[in-house]
Amino acid sequence: MSITASCPSLICRVFDELSVTVFTPADAEEVRQVVAWAASSEQPLELIAGGSKRGLGRPMQVEHTLSLKRLSGILDYQPAELVLTALPATPMAEIEAALAANRQMLAFEPPDWRHLLGSEDATPTLGGVLACNISGSRRLQAGAARDHFLGYHGVNGFGEAYKSGAKVVKNVTGYDLTKLMAGSFGTLTAMTEVTVKVLPRPETCATLLVFGLEADEAVRLLSDALNTPHEVTGAGYLPAAVAARSKVAASAHAVLALRVEGPEPSVRQRLEALRVHVAGSGETGTLNADATVTLWREIGEARVFSADAAVIWRLSVPPTSAGDLVALFQAMLQAEFVLDWGGGLIWLALENAGADGGAALIRRAIAGKGGHASLIRAPETLRGGQAAYDTLTGGLEALTARIKDSFDPKRVLNPGRLYPGL
Repeated sequence: MSITASCPSLICRVFDELSVTVFTPADAEEVRQVVAWAASSEQPLELIAGGSKRGLGRPMQVEHTLSLKRLSGILDYQPAELVLTALPATPMAEIEAALAANRQMLAFEPPDWRHLLGSEDATPTLGGVLACNISGSRRLQAGAARDHFLGYHGVNGFGEAYKSGAKVVKNVTGYDLTKLMAGSFGTLTAMTEVTVKVLPRPETCATLLVFGLEADEAVRLLSDALNTPHEVTGAGYLPAAVAARSKVAASAHAVLALRVEGPEPSVRQRLEALRVHVAGSGETGTLNADATVTLWREIGEARVFSADAAVIWRLSVPPTSAGDLVALFQAMLQAEFVLDWGGGLIWLALENAGADGGAALIRRAIAGKGGHASLIRAPETLRGGQAAYDTLTGGLEALTARIKDSFDPKRVLNPGRLYPGL
C-alpha cells in the first residue's frame, strides 16, 4: 500500500521528501495523524525516539517506523517544585545537564546500556528510559523509573490523543496510567510529552569496599548492611574475575561495595559506622566521590563483563536466593555475574550459552522464587526465537491481552516487541 496515496494531506506534505517507510512527525498532532492512518490501514509501526534501546526485546518485523526524534526539548522545568516536563526524544544528556545546573537529578539513576546493545551511535532519551522503565543501582533506595513518572500526553492505537497524570508531585486523581506506560516499550501509546519528579543531588558520596567474600557470604552482609540505619544507596558484589576489570576497584579478590550519599560530614560518619559494622568480614577499603561514580556506573551498566560475552541476562530475584543461583549458573553455564540491589539483581554474562542462550536453565532455576529474567543482549536470531521476557501464563496472559486491546486493538504500536501477538 502506498503511504503517500492514503495518508492525510498534512502527513504527505511533511514526509513526501523522506523514505515512505519512516515517519518523522514534528508535533503531537502529526503523531496522532500517523497513528490514525496506521490504525485505519492496519499498518503496524515501530516506535523509536533516539534508537538506543532498539536492541531490547524481540526484533520488530514491520515495514513502517514512527520516529519521534523531532519531538525533543525541555518544555517546563521548575527546580523549586521538583518537576520537569519534556518532549519524549529529549536526550538524556540535555536532561542531566539542566538538572546538574540546579544540583538536582533523576533519583532512579537511569543507566546507559548502549555498549550492551551495540547502539553507541544512538541517543538515549527521557521517553525511552520511561517507556522501558530502566533504573540503576539506586533503585533499591529511591524506587524505579515508574515511581518518578508523574504524567504524560500520548496517542493510543486508535489514533486518539489523551493525557494522564499531572505536573505536580502529589496527584491522586484518576487512574495511574503512568505505571502502565513505564515498561510497556511503546506497545500501548506513543508518548508525546512526559513529566517526571526530580530530587536534590547529594553533596558527595563514598563507597566502602570489603574484599575476599564468597557470593553467599556477600549476600548476607549486603542484606545486613541495608538493614542498618546508615542509608546505603548502593549495595553490590563483583566476583574476583569481574572485579579485576574494574577501573577503580580492581583486585585479585572479590569485592563487595556499599555506597553512602549526602552531606560530607554525614557521609564520613556513616562510612566509618559501616566500616565498624563489617569489621571481621574481610579487608576493607574506600573510594572517594569520583571513583564512587565510576564504580556504580560499572555495576549499573554491566561494564565489567568480558567483551566476548555474547549473551547477557538481567535477573530480578529475592536476595536470599542470589547465592545459590549464581553458584548454579557458574557451574552449569560457566557464567560471569555481578550482583546489585543487595543481591536482588543478578547480571549474567555467557560466552557459550547454547542454542537457547541458557534460557531453559535460567528460567527453570528462578521458577517458584518470585523472580523474573530479561534477555538484554543476544544475537538477533536468538532474540527473535527466544522470549526476551518471561512467558505469560494463565490470568496474566489474559490480562495483558485485555490491556493491549484497550489501548491498541489493531496491534499497530510496536506489535510483538514484548510478546508474540501483543
